[in-house]
Amino acid sequence: MVAERDSWLSITPEPEGELPAAIAAMRAGGTPNRDQIRAERERAERLITRARRRAYERWLADARALTASSSSGAPEVRAAARTASEVLDNHDALALGLRGRARGGRGGRGR
Repeated sequence: MVAERDSWLSITPEPEGELPAAIAAMRAGGTPNRDQIRAERERAERLITRARRRAYERWLADARALTASSSSGAPEVRAAARTASEVLDNHDALALGLRGRARGGRGGRGR
């Protein structure tokens, strides 16, 4: 069982799976190379394996800021921004459910 303080690790694997390539594309301003994608994947992996929630949340916030500034430009960048936005929105919705349970609530579900 995941400890309450580590429950954020169980939210969803999509950020770790989909955000690195999207972030690499947005940073590259187009199609990223393998090294750029690998660097972003390694960064995400370090955040998860070290279980540092604040650092992970900063990574998500940085991705959100990058998404907001990448809504124009090359088609690859716009597609990466859309992917990142969808992943981040889903993650945020799921995180709200965790916060609700942590306070003894029903995780955003009806009464």
